[in-house]
Amino acid sequence: MELVLKDAQSALEVSETTFGRDFNEALVHQVVVAYAANARQGTRAQKTRAEVTGSGKKPWRQKGTGRARAGSVKGPIWRGGGVTFAAKTQDHSQKVNKKMYRGALKSIFSELVRQERLVVVESFGVEAPKTKELKAKLKAMNLEDVLIVTAEVDENLFLAARNLYKVDVRDVAGLDPVSLIAFNTVLVTADAVKQIEEMLA
Repeated sequence: MELVLKDAQSALEVSETTFGRDFNEALVHQVVVAYAANARQGTRAQKTRAEVTGSGKKPWRQKGTGRARAGSVKGPIWRGGGVTFAAKTQDHSQKVNKKMYRGALKSIFSELVRQERLVVVESFGVEAPKTKELKAKLKAMNLEDVLIVTAEVDENLFLAARNLYKVDVRDVAGLDPVSLIAFNTVLVTADAVKQIEEMLA
């Protein structure tokens, strides 16, 4: 199959298995959920009544004071006491094997092609790290909500895009399924397409 280059009167020959396969919604969902889960820190921790600092002594005698009975200053109904069902550190990570991860990326790229949300260009960059220059360039291409994918990190492009809303720049190595589905359009250079094919082969 071929992908038409937007900035040149030519087309790029690409693999059907990477850019022309059926969309596997269940697989993409599983991989995206796992990716988000693996990004969770999971380090929250609260103390139970057994863990808070405080005396184990009964605050006052059981009967005769007129006050409500109390057995500990560390109980959950006391200020400074423990938490009833205290949250503990958790590992939220989910295992996704390489074949599934690559399959999900292929599925996403194929769906982007089908929905005409994948824009391929011969090359893309800015001469200086100027946001104004990049904004004008994207406006000329009628692109707003866009992920720009290049073969290698372009520092000028990265700095120019840093302050733009709904614009992100990644190299092929930094791609992930969440960022690919988060933007309306994915702008990819021809060199990046070749790298993507090699990576997902």
